[in-house]
Amino acid sequence: MDRTEFDQKLDQILLKVVKPGRYVGGEYNSIQKEWRPSRIKTALVFPDIYDIGISNVGLKILYDIINERDDSLAERAYAPWRDMEEQMRRNSIPLYSLESHVPLNQFDLIGFSIPYETLYTNTLNILDLAGIPLRSAERGDSDPIIIAGGHSTMNPEPMHAFIDAFVIGEGEEVINEILDQIRMQINPLVEIGKRRNRAEIIQALAKIKGIYVPHYFDVEYHEDQTIKKQKVKEAWVSPKVIKRMVPVLPPPPTKFIVPNIEAVHNRISIEIMRGCTRGCRFCQAGIINRPVRERSIEQIVESLDSAINFTGFEEVALLSLSSSDYTHILDLVNAVNERFIEKHLGISLPSLRIETVSVDLMDRLRDRRGTGFTLAPEAASERMRRTINKYIPDEQLIETVREIYRRGWTTIKLYFMIGHPSETLEDVQAIANLCKRVIGEGRKLIGNRARVNAGVSTFVPKPHTPFQWVSCDTPEQIRKKQDLLKTELKDRNIKLSWTAVEDTMIEAFLSRGDRKMSEVIFSAWEKGAKFDAWQEERKFGFWMEAFQEQGLDPEFYTHRQRTVDEIFPWEHISPAVTKKFLFQDYVMSLNEQIRDDCRNQCYACGILPTFKEQRRLHKGDFWKCPEVGVKEVSHVV
Repeated sequence: MDRTEFDQKLDQILLKVVKPGRYVGGEYNSIQKEWRPSRIKTALVFPDIYDIGISNVGLKILYDIINERDDSLAERAYAPWRDMEEQMRRNSIPLYSLESHVPLNQFDLIGFSIPYETLYTNTLNILDLAGIPLRSAERGDSDPIIIAGGHSTMNPEPMHAFIDAFVIGEGEEVINEILDQIRMQINPLVEIGKRRNRAEIIQALAKIKGIYVPHYFDVEYHEDQTIKKQKVKEAWVSPKVIKRMVPVLPPPPTKFIVPNIEAVHNRISIEIMRGCTRGCRFCQAGIINRPVRERSIEQIVESLDSAINFTGFEEVALLSLSSSDYTHILDLVNAVNERFIEKHLGISLPSLRIETVSVDLMDRLRDRRGTGFTLAPEAASERMRRTINKYIPDEQLIETVREIYRRGWTTIKLYFMIGHPSETLEDVQAIANLCKRVIGEGRKLIGNRARVNAGVSTFVPKPHTPFQWVSCDTPEQIRKKQDLLKTELKDRNIKLSWTAVEDTMIEAFLSRGDRKMSEVIFSAWEKGAKFDAWQEERKFGFWMEAFQEQGLDPEFYTHRQRTVDEIFPWEHISPAVTKKFLFQDYVMSLNEQIRDDCRNQCYACGILPTFKEQRRLHKGDFWKCPEVGVKEVSHVV
């Protein structure tokens, strides 16, 4: 199909779908470069709809870096919604890039950003729509190289069969090394009119630090289906893939693409710092984004000014995992306020600590009174906050609440998580009690205008965190806790939202899955699973059928407590934080639960057992504290 015929067919189907602006391209600030034979053609793909993917910060960065190179070009694609997919399949239109309307199977490289596991089936669906073989082993020399990155790929094994190479960690530097290797492999062949050798390109990528190529690894299993051994197939392949880190954050992109339609985030997003100092034990992002690196106030302000001029956006987000921990946060807020006060911008500073200084910061940035203010205590009992290492005294939280209501905000959004390790129904009741106390404080100060929106998600243990050893709550436990909250929080001024049990289960078995999960993912997709992150589209039954077909038990991945010496599927992927450190932090969380037990940490002297001793303790032995001797306890770690 030539370009004219392709565009004619596309014009006809666009009249039959909702939001055709998702599929036409041509946005302000998008880049369309000439398709020269010597240029490396990269398609950057976010496997969800345009409305969500257009705001992805990672793809914005890569789009900018690649298009700055004269020898390369980058274009974009997103998952079509079901109406568009139906029309594309019916009319034999392959998935194409927005910039040039070229089918994705004609690109040299396709880079997927996969931040969360519920995008796995969408990734397969996109490959299928593009006419690209789903399995890496089935692709030929004429097929694109498929690369993936993002937080979910810190455990790449569930998708190992479908992705040629994974980028582990940050992409600002490694993307240029990838393009350099592909250019060295492709350009000489272009000059003499020969076809590239796919295997040689992938081998070259495997030699780049931070690149994981599943083809070069094998896995052996015990009879109980846990991993016995991970080994490399070639001596030159490193058995441990260490994440890539950018030592100094480069200037952020500022010439953002302005979407054709209203997106989830129609705003400028500037990352003010990367990494987090907090160490919440449930938080994967806090581990894998270490160490902390900050941009200067001058660079942030100048980037904002440039982005405003390039885009005309009136909303700005200063992003980080813990914005209040930015070293010069007060100076930054004052500088932004002074520079842009006359532009009447909506400026948000997410991820603030629960303290009154956060209210001061928000007041300085913008008059947001009458709208919502967000706090994320995560747990409501002080015992649980210590367990998850996010300790906030109740009185500090309530004093912050008072300050918020006093300054004119009417709605406080509280984010909690149920299902933490060792959680009881009393801890869940504490969530309800805290919400009631917060709305009570609001009524004292602003009357019946006070509102509380309580969002309650369910904890899912993630790889590379201190809680990677623990089991996930069962569906019965989750429903019991949710029912308690629904019963207790019937106040008309309190709005309660929660995560569907099925959503939690899908995320849980995909998060800590091994290589055998690839066949489950394929089978679920083949049955029709896609848009698993969308509650109205999720087909949980397809997943259960897929597990049954593959002879696997989902509870093996979700509800099984891991032993300390178990080899994890992601053991060969390093976030630059050791397993020993994570396990010691896990033990510390147990000490919050059994404070008087000397077998894990002696609270008389503060001495921790060694990692070797902790391995023995996990099997039920006792540890002899050098100061106070052995104390017999019934708790088993």
